[in-house]
Amino acid sequence: MADVLTFTDSGIYCPAGDFYIDPWRPVDRALITHGHADHSRWGMKSYLATQAAAPVMRHRLGDVSIDTIRYSETRQIGGAKVSFHPAGHVPGSAQIRVEVAGEVWVASGDYKTVADGLSEPFEPVQCHAFITECTFGLPIFKWLEEATLTAQINAWWAANAAEGRTSIIGAYALGKAQRLLTCVDPAIGPILTHGAVENTNAVLRAQGVKLPDTIRVTPETKGADHPGALVIATPSALGTSWGRRFGPSSTAFASGWMALRGVRRRRAADRGFVVSDHADWDGLNTAIRETGATKIFATHGYTAAFQRWLAEEGYDAHIVSTEYSGEQVDEADDTPAEQS
Repeated sequence: MADVLTFTDSGIYCPAGDFYIDPWRPVDRALITHGHADHSRWGMKSYLATQAAAPVMRHRLGDVSIDTIRYSETRQIGGAKVSFHPAGHVPGSAQIRVEVAGEVWVASGDYKTVADGLSEPFEPVQCHAFITECTFGLPIFKWLEEATLTAQINAWWAANAAEGRTSIIGAYALGKAQRLLTCVDPAIGPILTHGAVENTNAVLRAQGVKLPDTIRVTPETKGADHPGALVIATPSALGTSWGRRFGPSSTAFASGWMALRGVRRRRAADRGFVVSDHADWDGLNTAIRETGATKIFATHGYTAAFQRWLAEEGYDAHIVSTEYSGEQVDEADDTPAEQS
C-alpha cells in the first residue's frame, strides 16, 4: 500500500487528496494545524483550518481564502477522508487525520497532552502512522502541575508588587500569553499587555475566549500610573527601551527551555518559568502510545535522540526534515510586527 502522506520540499503531501499539511512553500491547497507562523504561512491559494484557528490566521495573514471545519467533522478531499481533532497546543490547534483506502495517518502539528484551561484538550486519535514533533523529546523535560506553576508565577508577581516593582514577563503573543492570563490572579494588580499580545487577545475574545481585563501598553504608558502591575510582553521586548518605561521592575521569561539552567542564564532574566505549549517527554510518549500507531515520524526537535528511543521501544521510527521551528530557545515573536 502506498504511503498516505509523503514528505516533499514544499511540505507534507497527500497524493490521494492533492493537498499539503502545514506547507512551508506556496501550494494550491493547504490544510493547517494551527496559526503559529511556522505552520501557517502566507502564499497558499486556499487554506482549510478549524473554526477557532481561522480568526488568528486572518489576523496574521490578511485577506486570504480560508475554509473552516469543525472538530471531528469528516470531509472527503479527492481520494482522502480528512478530519481535524484537538491538539491542545493553542486555541483552535488540531491534529489532522487522513484516511486513504482504510489506512490512517495523523499529522499532529504541535501538541500538548495536559489540559491548560485555554486550548481545546488534546484527544488521541487511533492511526497506523503518526507524525509527531519532539521539541522537548528528552527525559529531562517534565512540566510542573498547572497549579504549582500558577502558584509560582503569582507569588513572584505579588512579591514584586509589595516591593514596588513592575513584573514583566516575556511570552509568545499567541497561546502562551493567553495561558498566562488565564492562570494569574488579577486581584494582585493591573495587567498590562504589549500591543501584539493585546491584538491577539482581541481576536480571541471576539470568538468567545474568556480572558481577564487587560490594559494595552501605549507610548504614553508609565509604570508609575500602574503600581504593582504585571506586564505581558513579547520576548523581543525584554531588555529593551520598551520595558524601561515601567521603572523599577523584575523580568521573567516563560518557556519550556527554562528547564535548562544554561538557557535561563543566557536569557538574563530575573526568573525563568517553565511554561510550554508543547508536550514534555511523558506527554510525547503517552500520545504516541495512545494512537496505537506502529510507524512514527519525528519532524522537529530532538529528532535523532527521540527516533533512537522509539526504535528501542519497538516502533518503526523515522526522522523527517521539515521547516517547523517548534518552541525556540531564543523565541522570536510569532506575530505581526505591531509595536507599542
